[in-house]
Amino acid sequence: MERNHVTEDDEGKAVLDSGGRKIGMVTEVKSGTAYVNADPGLADSIRSKLGWGDADEGDYALENDRIDTVTDDEIRLKDGS
Repeated sequence: MERNHVTEDDEGKAVLDSGGRKIGMVTEVKSGTAYVNADPGLADSIRSKLGWGDADEGDYALENDRIDTVTDDEIRLKDGS
């Protein structure tokens, strides 16, 4: 089932641009906002999958109006043009 907003269940999901290229990973969802690490390492991926993720200074807030779809596996962004 697809949706266009994030929940805490989305931590650890890949974030893809509109062309399908992976650009990062959701490290934390706080107050309905996803925080994305643009260059996640293995330790970050494992922490997020286990629910241990916390946004830090290297993470970026993803505005909800930029999200096209959220699926079981990924978050896809709208075309930026």
